[in-house]
Amino acid sequence: MISSFTRREFTKLALSALPAAGMFSALNPLRAAASGGKPNSRVAGAHIGLNVPYSFGGRTMAGEEILRNCRELNLSAVELRAQPVELFMGMPAIVVAAKTSSPKAGGAADGNTAKIREWRKSVTMDRVRDFRRMYDEGGVSIEILKVDGIFAMTPEELDYSFTMAKLLGARAISTEISKVDADVRRVGEFAEKHRLMIALHGHASTTGAQYEHSYTLGEFVGTNLDIGHYVAGDNGSPVEFMKRHHARISHVHIKDRKLDKQTKNGPNTPFGEGDTPIKEVLRLIRDNKWAIQATIEFEYKVPETSTRMGEIARAVKYCREALA
Repeated sequence: MISSFTRREFTKLALSALPAAGMFSALNPLRAAASGGKPNSRVAGAHIGLNVPYSFGGRTMAGEEILRNCRELNLSAVELRAQPVELFMGMPAIVVAAKTSSPKAGGAADGNTAKIREWRKSVTMDRVRDFRRMYDEGGVSIEILKVDGIFAMTPEELDYSFTMAKLLGARAISTEISKVDADVRRVGEFAEKHRLMIALHGHASTTGAQYEHSYTLGEFVGTNLDIGHYVAGDNGSPVEFMKRHHARISHVHIKDRKLDKQTKNGPNTPFGEGDTPIKEVLRLIRDNKWAIQATIEFEYKVPETSTRMGEIARAVKYCREALA
């Protein structure tokens, strides 16, 4: 039980389960977590991150496993979904699974909303502090917290979510965009109260004009710009959008997609094989020294001859080389 250890002892115990840096032979080209040190994915001032655990293929992966994978990939920053944190805090796994079964904006899982709310009222934030300490000791910063269903939350749950984000060290909460102005305005008021950006994430059908409209709904309403979706939806250049609105962008999702002007929903591809200006976006962040995390979001199909970790490593390598 956690109560049997001091917090420092707990952190050391958790980190001792992580493989030593010298054992990362499969990803040796990335020089994962140099021997005895911590991971470092800051390249020429730009910080490469990863959307986790989504990029690893799920939403409820244990925080310890996520941290281990990030260290293996030599990644020192993440956008982290709230589910692994709440699992770490003691939320029953069956409730976590239920509440993430339909991750659309504006909704919590049917039949479990009351259970989730009661559980959230019953817990303290001590385990959140332990979670952050584990990641700090492991060399991975949680810059963004992804919260599902935020527009359906009660005021108490919104305070809970923003408090969690701040305790984890995040500078923004990300969530799926809502087209309901009243919803965005209400959550934006809590973002202002907590002085923490609420970054709205869109898809190929989300236009630049929708993001720009959301900025009128609150000072702390911003954007998690997915450059692959932006291109696939035939919305123009994400570079130009970023130049105009960089102060409102917490992080960008880095992925490659093809432009299909007919469907406006071109497919995902390995990095460098689509139409998304990944290199230009990364260099734009680097050259302007913007505090915008370049967050890889892995979505294309894993080739039969490869592995998910191998393909993510390939994406990380592509980004590193673009910034070198």
